[in-house]
Amino acid sequence: MSSRIRIINLEEGFPTRDQAYQKLDAALTRARKDGIAALKVIHGYGSSGAGGVLRFAIRGYLRQRKEKGDIAAFVNGESWSSFDERSKLIFAKLPELVLDSDVGRGNKGITLVLL
Repeated sequence: MSSRIRIINLEEGFPTRDQAYQKLDAALTRARKDGIAALKVIHGYGSSGAGGVLRFAIRGYLRQRKEKGDIAAFVNGESWSSFDERSKLIFAKLPELVLDSDVGRGNKGITLVLL
């Protein structure tokens, strides 16, 4: 993975929604300071048949951050492909992401964030 892209695992340690928000905020702040252009956020997808709370919460939170202008764009993992318009925007800024292992895999457990 490129040095302009960072992976953050929000699901690690089974945080509450508020703890995940705090961890994401800290990761966004740190990424900006470090000159990182994008985050690959791992939040899980509720594979046990229940849950998926973080996935919905984090995506809603990112939607708010985008509306405020805090982030440029985000793409749900299940949409992350060469056919998706938001993905194409990210690929245009970071062409190396075309080689990301999750492109086209429909991974509900991740979200890509363009800073």
